[in-house]
Amino acid sequence: MELGLDGKVVFITGAAKGMGAAISRAFAREGSALVVTGRDVAALEILADSLRASCPKVRVLTCSCNITDPADVHGAVRKAESGFGRIDVLVNVAGGTGPVGKTAWETSAAEFEEIVSLNLTGCFNTMRAVLPGMIERRYGKIVNVGGTFGMRGRAGRMSYSASKWGLRGLTKSTAIEAGRHNINVNIVAPGMVDGDRFRNKVVPEAMARLGCTEEEAIAHHAADYALRRISLDEDVANACLFLASDVSRQISGVDLPVDGGWAAV
Repeated sequence: MELGLDGKVVFITGAAKGMGAAISRAFAREGSALVVTGRDVAALEILADSLRASCPKVRVLTCSCNITDPADVHGAVRKAESGFGRIDVLVNVAGGTGPVGKTAWETSAAEFEEIVSLNLTGCFNTMRAVLPGMIERRYGKIVNVGGTFGMRGRAGRMSYSASKWGLRGLTKSTAIEAGRHNINVNIVAPGMVDGDRFRNKVVPEAMARLGCTEEEAIAHHAADYALRRISLDEDVANACLFLASDVSRQISGVDLPVDGGWAAV
């Protein structure tokens, strides 16, 4: 299936590492022009070099961007539009986990506000910055990376869950408002993704709790999913490609879980 992403200008937040880097690589392979943004400029340059090495024709612009600062976001968007003339696709990957293992009454106001500012307000800032240009051109795709804890509550993750539930509301309402301008706005909701946090925190904690091997801990975690396997960064990246393409032209305002069936069971 031809996705038609060749030449599209894609603005990606939180692009430097992990899921963001995997998503950047996926768009580069499709021939998209990339604006990779984040706070770690050195890591962004390393990513850009690796993209150019693997996809010699790719056009990549690196841009420092703190999504919690509206002025910084607008500056990054202006730089992207100056460099490439437009932004066709926004992929909001940047985010954080917030306090883990704390109840609502144990969570401080500062902890709550910090993660909501990053996971929810940060996406509002980037969407608000790119939408005028998309509306003017009558074309745009926005893909917000949420999470399945924004679809099901989770004890000990109240702040994170609240931020991702809020992101769903932001996405769905904006999808209704922007639809008449030929703009699609959707959410990709990953479950647990195999990566540094899973391997270095989740799995060791399960090994200690269950008294089992690493392989057994992974299998125990995977048993919660209908497909009995943990998602990969590439699974999330492929979902982002789909929702950023015109193949999904009639899909807007939806949550697409990429979680092996956890949210469905």
